[in-house]
Amino acid sequence: MTDPKRPYPWMIALVAALFFLPFLGGVHLFDWDEINFAEISREMIVLGDYLRISINFEPFFQKPPLFFWMQVLAMKTIGIGDYAARLPNALCGIATLVILYRIGKQLYDYRFGLLWAGAYLGSVLPFLYFKSGIIDPWFNLFIFLGLYYFILFYWKKENQGLSLTSHAWSYLFWGGFLLGLGILTKGPVAFLLVALTLFVYWVYQRFRFFVSIPQFLFFTLAACLVTGAWFGVETWLHGPQFVKEFTIYQYRLFSTPDAGHGGFPGYHFVVLLFGCFPASIFALRAFGRQPAEEQAYQQDFRRWMKYLFWVVLILFTIVKSKIVHYSSLAYFPLTYLAALTLYKIQRGEISFTGWMRGLLWGIGGVYALIVLLIPFLAQHLDRFQDLVADPFARGNMEATVTWTGVEAIPAVVLVLVLVMSTRYLRQQQLGRGIQWLFGGTAVFVFLTLIFFIKRIEGYSQRAAVEFWESHEGKDVYLMTHGFKSYAPYYYGRVQPGGAPQRTDKEWLLRGNIDREVYITTKVHKADELRGIPGLEELGGKNGFIFFRRRVPIAPFSE
Repeated sequence: MTDPKRPYPWMIALVAALFFLPFLGGVHLFDWDEINFAEISREMIVLGDYLRISINFEPFFQKPPLFFWMQVLAMKTIGIGDYAARLPNALCGIATLVILYRIGKQLYDYRFGLLWAGAYLGSVLPFLYFKSGIIDPWFNLFIFLGLYYFILFYWKKENQGLSLTSHAWSYLFWGGFLLGLGILTKGPVAFLLVALTLFVYWVYQRFRFFVSIPQFLFFTLAACLVTGAWFGVETWLHGPQFVKEFTIYQYRLFSTPDAGHGGFPGYHFVVLLFGCFPASIFALRAFGRQPAEEQAYQQDFRRWMKYLFWVVLILFTIVKSKIVHYSSLAYFPLTYLAALTLYKIQRGEISFTGWMRGLLWGIGGVYALIVLLIPFLAQHLDRFQDLVADPFARGNMEATVTWTGVEAIPAVVLVLVLVMSTRYLRQQQLGRGIQWLFGGTAVFVFLTLIFFIKRIEGYSQRAAVEFWESHEGKDVYLMTHGFKSYAPYYYGRVQPGGAPQRTDKEWLLRGNIDREVYITTKVHKADELRGIPGLEELGGKNGFIFFRRRVPIAPFSE
């Protein structure tokens, strides 16, 4: 089907910008990841050193630098702040939807491209991540494109029928190059995910070498050229410490539940089913029997996407750390499979069935009910405080947050979306039904963020953030006790300098300090500090307790 004379890529980019760009700085960044990454970028700017990664101006070995360079560019352009920290992912969202449209159009036609871009835009977690300041949107895009260009290389080599104008080795190079950008964004798990997908495809091919060893080495070399541009320079300038510590950290993530992030074996299945609503429901249908594709490359791409989906799901089921965004690469194959189902429904090859409608209402109803109940429950939190055993959670519930009931509007919107979309789908008015469903879900998520996220932050961290912000520009030390946070450094705009022992918590609490120290702890940890001589309790708010330690009038020698 030919594309009508409409500038769909520009239209998609405009719609994406309207959803992703507004209100990025309307709420503080959240611990850990958002603040961690923004602080790394801020310290790069403060130090003027864009090769080394640091937190509290000490070396940090857990991430490579590419995403931080993006944040630095945003911060240099519009200033250091929360909007700039999230801007790279908003731009990633715009680019991702346009790319999916173009790939879908290349594989099928412009309608498929619109369905794929729409399914990604109108699913809960994929939308949400483009409004965040975490690494994964760019990381996943680079991995997906690296694999996609490898697939194009394979099709060109095997003459699969798709019109490809470049030389096969050109696709292979760009696949490796983009994969290398993925490694430089978050680490070698990018290469692992692609390599495992290639391995599964090799098994499907009954161990026929669909790519020769020299070709695979060339693909790997292209990736290494990108990563070596920084890893090599870092090692040359500062020795092998980063590579060593980074490798240890990656192993710990795979082998142990990092930072308490454990979970049950089906964790990521549930995350994808509920988090990628409503695309996940249509994707389920694509795993069953489907009408044959018209072209060999279409059949093959569906195969690749299934393998990528299962590699991500199984690998991160095995990994001990269970964190929501670990399985986010699966959003690409999942939304592709959803678009495929919708495409075939539109063509009359399969039907919109009762179980699809039931799941739409079941999962959508859960979302609507939660959004409907939260404002009501929040207006009566005092009735539930005695039922909460955790003293810190009880303190959070004391926060002054205004709820009026209008926060339930997104729930009403979602119910309306479900009514109209299922009505149109049942009446075979498929275009309208799909537009209502995915466009309406995008509106639902957008409104939910506007109405809820700042209020939720008011309970969880705002009291502490405001305390740290009040010390911005002051020549003091900021620290936490009993919990880990990067927020004091970022919101206190901590500067380099001070005593060499400034990162030693014992020295900050009991040593011969040269600046005032401000300590933030949680209410159930406060007694551990109250017995330390010289600590002055400043008060508390919403579950946080604040202390100050002054510089001794006559510092004693250690």
